[in-house]
Amino acid sequence: MMKTTRTNEANTTDWHESAFDIIRGLAAYTGSSLVEGLAEVVARYPDADLGTAFNHKQVGCKIWARDSLFESLGGNFNHIVVLGGWYGVLPAMFFDDSRFNIGMIESVDIDPEVAKVAETLNAGAGERFRAVSQDMYGLDYEASRPDLVINTSCEHIADLPAWLSLLPRGTQVLLQSNDYFSEPTHINCVPTLEAFKQQTALRHVAFAGALAMKKYTRFMVIGTV
Repeated sequence: MMKTTRTNEANTTDWHESAFDIIRGLAAYTGSSLVEGLAEVVARYPDADLGTAFNHKQVGCKIWARDSLFESLGGNFNHIVVLGGWYGVLPAMFFDDSRFNIGMIESVDIDPEVAKVAETLNAGAGERFRAVSQDMYGLDYEASRPDLVINTSCEHIADLPAWLSLLPRGTQVLLQSNDYFSEPTHINCVPTLEAFKQQTALRHVAFAGALAMKKYTRFMVIGTV
């Protein structure tokens, strides 16, 4: 019988090197720009919290957002702004999806340390991706006039209506929140989808839905302010 275990020397190989080789192989097999970018992130930034960024719950919620957006507003966007973009996973998923034709995605995060990871993950998009290190309250939405603003962390915003009032009237938005009240950093959860719809007070709602998770339910609305 062939042994499947390796020598002790081989087992001491840094796992990042093995992960890089595996993911790079998957990139070659799938032709995915996202997987190719992920391989480079693993190689360059071994301390990045990829286990959280790419866990099944995070990815599942982003797939739900991406599919619901396409079904409700289509796939053609000139300028998308993603707030709280962190490592730029959602933009990478958009660029990796042939249904979407996007001119530019800006991934905005207040933490300047995440920009280099986001840029590496989205390197395949070239000049169509930009990581912005800024507070979302300091953005000039009127000047940039994005045709879609995405915020999937509305539970972290103390006064959601006040922030939404900064967006020019007619701006399309994709917003998510949840009912995970026991998480200390969640300062503005909502108990139901209806409560979230009332909180956002969108002028037009193209989509509203709930996604049941293990410990909480995530709510999403897509529409126009």
